[in-house]
Amino acid sequence: MDTFNDYLDTVINTEHRVKLETLFAWISSEFPSLKQHIGWNQPMFTDHGTFIIGFSSAKAHFSVSPDEIPMAHFKNAIDKAGFSQTPRLFRIKWTDELPYDLLKTIITYNIENKKETTTFWWH
Repeated sequence: MDTFNDYLDTVINTEHRVKLETLFAWISSEFPSLKQHIGWNQPMFTDHGTFIIGFSSAKAHFSVSPDEIPMAHFKNAIDKAGFSQTPRLFRIKWTDELPYDLLKTIITYNIENKKETTTFWWH
């Protein structure tokens, strides 16, 4: 799997695939400096070679993984938005509206806080 389109081809449900296509297009439009990257068979966005945010799909939801530090920083906002979470990711049900404001805040936070990072992961 080399491209986001390769990944999207693995999403069988058409509505789920369209939702992810919409999300990925929005991120590319809002943050044109971010690069699309496939790692561990998952779509990710990177900035200057460092991880910013990644996604994976499941039967009832898709997961958003911005890394542990932003997950801890935005824990309350994610709870308030009604998404279940772990220390590394939160889950958006396929039936949920895309939380553009929350995603924009998290992505902006990661870009700003990782601008000096020289490795793929934060640590």
